[in-house]
Amino acid sequence: MFDLIYRFDPKGRHVAQAPADAAEAIGRLDLGNTQFSDFLVSASQRDSHSLVFRFDADDLGFPRADGTSPTQTPFAAVLGCSDARVPIEMIFGQACNDLFVVRVAGNVLGAECMGSLDYALANLGDSLKLIVVLGHSGCGAVTAAVDAFIEPTQYLAIASNHQLRAIVDRVYPAVRGAHAALELVYSQDVEQSPGYREALIETSIVLNAALTAASLQDTLGPKLGQERSVVFGVYNLHTKRVCIKLESAETQDIHLSKPPRDAAGFSQLGRLIASSGAIRQLLFTEALQQ
Repeated sequence: MFDLIYRFDPKGRHVAQAPADAAEAIGRLDLGNTQFSDFLVSASQRDSHSLVFRFDADDLGFPRADGTSPTQTPFAAVLGCSDARVPIEMIFGQACNDLFVVRVAGNVLGAECMGSLDYALANLGDSLKLIVVLGHSGCGAVTAAVDAFIEPTQYLAIASNHQLRAIVDRVYPAVRGAHAALELVYSQDVEQSPGYREALIETSIVLNAALTAASLQDTLGPKLGQERSVVFGVYNLHTKRVCIKLESAETQDIHLSKPPRDAAGFSQLGRLIASSGAIRQLLFTEALQQ
């Protein structure tokens, strides 16, 4: 048995100090995610285990004597996928009023999402230090775009559905970039590899999050100022970590990172992901098993 506990102690109230800058905000999210993933690993190895999240009841909206509501003071805004397996506050170890969360299938950047993040920058004051675009492994929206890319006739099934088509169309640039990266690293025959579809999905997920973060950086740049940053990351459903394992002695794993700023940077990122051990394993697992 294990417990996730959200605790408010009126005798020893916990009021978290807001991060001073974007780097500190990234550190807090990374620490919270590490504690969350380590807890789940430990929980599988112990009979009894618990993880406690401390919070201030005022942030939850407990009744106040003067009848007022709590003020929004999130330190980060997160654009994440709607996938129910990715509870954003929980995986980052945060409580209420810590994060301003926008969720949409495929963490794509439509007008409504852009408007929501624009609102956050304009109205949530100096507490907001960071914008995060969070993808996740096994994303269904990215999978739909990949399947339509591999077999274009599948696009006909959504062509008349404007809402679904809008999501797939926004993911397409990342899929095309991922395909190009896989061809550059392996060969133009990479499509014949047994795990090509799975490798293309996971590579596209990373590039989709990075492209969205870059778009936000360009569009919101003047409003970000000097103390705010835009970063991207990918949550792994198996390890519970926001981490892209590159398994390279020359390159560090990607946690929450700033997106590339130009085409050359995205090409380099695509090659890094495509050449990682995880993608290589996906490409050739079936062949190795035969």
